[in-house]
Amino acid sequence: QQGMTVAPVVANLGPLEALKLTPNPEEVEEVFTLPLAHLLREENQGYTHFRTASGYGYTLPVFLNGPHKVWGLTAIITELTLELLVPGRY
Repeated sequence: QQGMTVAPVVANLGPLEALKLTPNPEEVEEVFTLPLAHLLREENQGYTHFRTASGYGYTLPVFLNGPHKVWGLTAIITELTLELLVPGRY
């Protein structure tokens, strides 16, 4: 949707077992976690290539081998976050 603003937030929430998350079921199907070490392994990183009807193509990051494939806007935000958190390793 055009005109939408997304504001990613990175925070230390403490032990995940202590959290009681209640996401909006219309927006979030499932909540899961991936360790930073998992995201930094090359075998878990990839890219998805897209083409449009006009022939224009673009490439987006994707993170693999977890409970789900992380792609789309979530993967873009994850990639940008890794670049900030561990420069030179990602």
